[in-house]
Amino acid sequence: MTIKLFLSQTDSRPMYQQIMVQIKQKISVGDWQTGFHLPSIREMAAATGVSVITVKRSYSELEREGVIYTQQGRGSFVAETTSIRSELQLAELDEKLKLAVEHARQLGLSDAETVERIQQVLLNTAI
Repeated sequence: MTIKLFLSQTDSRPMYQQIMVQIKQKISVGDWQTGFHLPSIREMAAATGVSVITVKRSYSELEREGVIYTQQGRGSFVAETTSIRSELQLAELDEKLKLAVEHARQLGLSDAETVERIQQVLLNTAI
């Protein structure tokens, strides 16, 4: 199995968070489907060049969030929640919207002006 995660030393986020984000992204775009068997902690550590402890923390956090589950002796799997992909996609959208709101505030726009701009964009965007 090829594990393609790209971790960056220059990214301000800790390595375990970078791993979590990329696993969530693989799930949200459908690369890793419900029930997919994740690489073992040791395999992931070797493939990404980080410690086993770092990967274990990533997996533990993902399990706590309900994104994956672990079966003793079998490994970790993508959670069998029917809505996991849409939940992850909406969480990603929320993060992008937060960035847009922060940017608008930095530009000095009020919340009402920001909402108005978003409505204008929605009206002008063809589907």
